[in-house]
Amino acid sequence: MSNTTTAAAAEPVSSWPRTLLTGAQMLFVAFGALVLVPLLTGLDPSVALFTAGAGTLVFHAVTRQSVPVFLASSFAFIAPIQGSVANFGVSATLGGLMASGLVYVVMSQFVRLKGTAWLNRLLPAVVVGPVIMVIGLALAPVAVSMATGETSEHIGYGQAIILSMISLLVTLVLAVFGRGLLRLVPIMGGIVTGYLLALAMGVVDFAPIRDAGWFELPNFTTPTFHWAAILFMIPVAIAPAVEHIGDMVAIGSVTRKNYLEKPGLHRTLLGDGLATSIAALFGGPPNTTYSEVTGAVTLTRAFNPKIMVVAACVAILLAFVAKLGALLQTIPGPVMGGIMTLLFGSIAVVGMNTLVRAGHSLTAPRNLVVVSLILVFGIGGMQIGGGQFVLQGVSLAALVGIVLNWVLPPADE
Repeated sequence: MSNTTTAAAAEPVSSWPRTLLTGAQMLFVAFGALVLVPLLTGLDPSVALFTAGAGTLVFHAVTRQSVPVFLASSFAFIAPIQGSVANFGVSATLGGLMASGLVYVVMSQFVRLKGTAWLNRLLPAVVVGPVIMVIGLALAPVAVSMATGETSEHIGYGQAIILSMISLLVTLVLAVFGRGLLRLVPIMGGIVTGYLLALAMGVVDFAPIRDAGWFELPNFTTPTFHWAAILFMIPVAIAPAVEHIGDMVAIGSVTRKNYLEKPGLHRTLLGDGLATSIAALFGGPPNTTYSEVTGAVTLTRAFNPKIMVVAACVAILLAFVAKLGALLQTIPGPVMGGIMTLLFGSIAVVGMNTLVRAGHSLTAPRNLVVVSLILVFGIGGMQIGGGQFVLQGVSLAALVGIVLNWVLPPADE
C-alpha cells in the first residue's frame, strides 16, 4: 500500500486521468441500483443523483476520506417509502426520512460513548432478521402488480409479463453467471434489456424527454414533518444501521483495514446519518454505503477514497442533465416490476440469513413468539393507534420485536 501511495504522489498529473476514469466506473456500477429506488418510490431520479453525490461528499468529510465507499439509495427503504407516500404523501415521507437519518446520528454518539455492546443487546438477530424480512415482503404485491401491468395504463397483461419476466431473467442470469464487471451490474443489465424490448414493442412514452430541457435544476422537494410519518419511518433505520456495520467489515476485509476502529464506527454511522438527512432535505431517497461498490473495489483494487469523491462529483454534475432524468422516467413499469420481484425477495433472504447465521433455535418458545409476531404484524397490516399517532408496518414490527426481546426471559437453547 505504501508503494502505491508513493507512486501516486510522484505522478500526480498522470494519475488524475486514471482516478477520473475509475471514479466514473464506480458510478456506473452503482447507477442501476441508485436510480431504481427513486423510480420505484415516485421520487425524482435527478434529485437522487444529486443527493447521492452530496451524501458521499458529506460522508468523506466526516470520515476524513479514509473509507473507499460511495453512498446511494438504500433498498431497505423502498417498501417503507412506498407505503408512507401512499399514506402521508411525498413531503411528509421526506420528513420521516430526515428523522430516520437523525436516528443514525444518535446511534453514532451512543457508539462513541458506550461502544457497540448495547447495540447488539437491543437489536439481536432474532429481532433484526425478521424485521429485514418484513421490509422485503410487506409490499411484495406491489412488485407483482407492476410486473403484471396493473399499474400501467397503456401496457396490457401479455406485454407486461413478457417485459417483466425477460428483465428478471437477464438480471438473475447476470447476477448468477456474470463475470467481472458484468456481475456487478445485473440490475442495469435487466433494465437496459427490458427497455430495448419495450422500444421494440412500441410501449415507451417519449413525452417526458421531449418536454425536458438539456440542463435544468433538479426538482428539489422540501420535507414537512408529521408525527404519523415520522413514527412510521424511524424504526426502518434499524436494518440499514445494522447492515452498515456489515458493510464496514466487508470493505475492511477487502482493503485489510479495520474501519470500525479507524475512523471508527461512530464516524461512519454519523456520515451515513447526515447523508440521509441531507438527502431528505432536498427530496432524495436515504443514503447508505453500497454493497455493489464494495464488489467493484474488490475487483479493481481501487482502494483510494478520492476515487469515490470523483464519482460523487460526477453524480452531482449528471443530476443537472434534465434529459437524463427524463429518460429514466420513461422506463416502463413492468420492467421495474420484474426486477422488484427479485429485489424484494432478496431482501427477505438477507433477513433469513441473519437468523440462520445466528444459530438460534426458532422452535424455542421465546424465539418463536418474537419472530412470529414481527412477521405477522409487519406483513399482515396490523395497525395500532389513530390520527397522527399510528404505528403500522415495519415500524410496528420493529417496536414489537424490541419490546418482546426486552421483556421475555432468555431462551433456554
